[in-house]
Amino acid sequence: MRQVYGPILKRSFYDRSTIHVARELLGKVLVHGPTAGVITETEAYPGGDDLASHSARGITNRTRVIFGPPGHAYVYFIYGMYQCFNVVCEQEGTGGAVLIRALHPVVGVAIMQSRRPKARKLADLASGPGKLTLAMAITLQHNGVDVTRGSLVVREPAEKRAFAIRVTPRIGISQCADWPLRFLLDPAPNGIIAK
Repeated sequence: MRQVYGPILKRSFYDRSTIHVARELLGKVLVHGPTAGVITETEAYPGGDDLASHSARGITNRTRVIFGPPGHAYVYFIYGMYQCFNVVCEQEGTGGAVLIRALHPVVGVAIMQSRRPKARKLADLASGPGKLTLAMAITLQHNGVDVTRGSLVVREPAEKRAFAIRVTPRIGISQCADWPLRFLLDPAPNGIIAK
């Protein structure tokens, strides 16, 4: 099997501006157990005056993880049926996170398909935040997990490829909806063999 990822990202990668991390997560590989996918879409939620960020409400039981140390998972439930996976950024106490919105599956595709049987094409397996968590088996139990070690991690790709980054306003929110903080890998991954 062709190697598709390299070393795990260190905590220092996340201990920076949420916007920088959101852009630089594109092309990295999210790995959970026997499944992995290239990150193709992110959204930055830097906190502060960003009213769309969960951290805008301050520290609560739900948001405590966002204000914790960088490099941890923030997983939350939405619309009564989906879970969304984020990684905490910035210095501890700041409250920034990056939503991982989409992946291009590269390892464990058959496993992902068994978890998302309604997905007819590879491109549909993890093409949204709720689809991604289903395909990768990421649940609320992963809230607070350290993504710099263990079975849920983000890794460098085995080979770096050149790509452009498309920037748009974030989607599916009502506050601060015009902020250009959604980042998409452009073009979609090529030359990567799905296993």
